[in-house]
Amino acid sequence: MLPRWFSSPPPTVGLEIAPRRVTAVSVARSRGGASVTAHATEPIPAGAIAPVLNAHNIVDRAVVDAAVGRVLAAVGGPSRIGLVLPDSVAKVSLVRFDQVPAKASDYDALIRWQVRKAVPFPLERAQLTWTDGVQLPDGGREAVVVLMRQDIVEEYEAICAAAGAHAGLVDLASFNLVNLVLLSDLAPALTAAGDWLLVHVTPEYSTLAIVRGDRLVFYRNRLADAEGHLADLVHQTAMYYEDRLGGTGFSRVIVAAGEPDHAEVRDLRIALEGRLRSPVETLDLRRTATLTDRIDAAPDLLAALSAPVGLVLREA
Repeated sequence: MLPRWFSSPPPTVGLEIAPRRVTAVSVARSRGGASVTAHATEPIPAGAIAPVLNAHNIVDRAVVDAAVGRVLAAVGGPSRIGLVLPDSVAKVSLVRFDQVPAKASDYDALIRWQVRKAVPFPLERAQLTWTDGVQLPDGGREAVVVLMRQDIVEEYEAICAAAGAHAGLVDLASFNLVNLVLLSDLAPALTAAGDWLLVHVTPEYSTLAIVRGDRLVFYRNRLADAEGHLADLVHQTAMYYEDRLGGTGFSRVIVAAGEPDHAEVRDLRIALEGRLRSPVETLDLRRTATLTDRIDAAPDLLAALSAPVGLVLREA
């Protein structure tokens, strides 16, 4: 599984604060599996949130406070939640080490020293977490490291607190889309077949993540206003994967999009199938959790629920 910033007893409600909507979802687990028991999602105006790495994110606090308060009230007004944030608010690095210190504290210090030069703000102002990545052939180890400005974390936490909820767990959207897949009925086939690619598309940014087994081996986040087309970026990633990561092809390519039926997303899927020569499919929450009869399985709603469900189920 991928890293998270805080540890606490597992929440049953996940909240995603995205640039154009906020979504709350309540998840129950039983012997029969996981089910989404309640949800609420509400659009927010473009520009109310600016999901960037090195500046304040909450532009219109009153609007975001009100929307978060309403969606949390709709799922029962929980006092503890897991919180999902946009990928673009954090710096994710995959750092290789020829040798890993035996003591965890020494390993943590080595990671902090290694990533200090890669972030555009003082490390002392950062919230940092890491998890082990793949074991390297020469005996070394790769670490997946996530950094976010502490004051930005606190901005989002304050919104939750204003609605009466403590965000004891904070994580990124794409990480929990990956985790949703790893908890789905696809997982045995994916881990047995080798490597797979997640393409996460939003109006503000896109993220590419390559997973080998259950370990992240490649991660790239790109803002929507960057030069070039996303399909070209995916093609470049595939070349890097083959040349530098020893890749032999993706067993699957999974597209997670905020608007799955949008014409641009359909065109992207067609382009990916042509360039990567791998099966391309849309992420489907229902392969991991069932929905109650009252929940309409519209594609946009399934997309909105996916990351917060992945966060809750990962911790359960």
